[in-house]
Amino acid sequence: MLNEFKAFIARGNVMDLAVGVIIGAAFNKIVESVVNDLVMPVVGALTGGGFDFSNYFIALSGNVTATTLAAAREQGAVFAYGNFITVLINFLILAWIIFLMIKGVNRMRTSLEKEKAEGAAEPAPPPEDVLLLTEIRDLLKSRPAV
Repeated sequence: MLNEFKAFIARGNVMDLAVGVIIGAAFNKIVESVVNDLVMPVVGALTGGGFDFSNYFIALSGNVTATTLAAAREQGAVFAYGNFITVLINFLILAWIIFLMIKGVNRMRTSLEKEKAEGAAEPAPPPEDVLLLTEIRDLLKSRPAV
């Protein structure tokens, strides 16, 4: 079983997946920073609601009197829509970046396929010895049988 596990881990696909997960996690931190540090402060300033969407909530219980989400959750049920807005913007930015990456990869792939098709359109002429042998064959065929 240990040898099978080693073979499984040593496969290229598993290693590629591990690298992808690690890079994805690091990329997620970058997107979170863009959303939290750049986008959300501008959106908050434009909407007049300050710079922090994470504390936007609606109290679902009459016992909730707190002004921060963490304190409000301790007091009772809350509808935390501000955090959802942040996560939604985070998702949209990430989806847009992935879309642009896939679009670029598809454009490169199309370009490479086009170059291959153009290169394969004109086959190389046969070597001289093959041409000579073909000519000899054709002459022998045209000769009357003896």
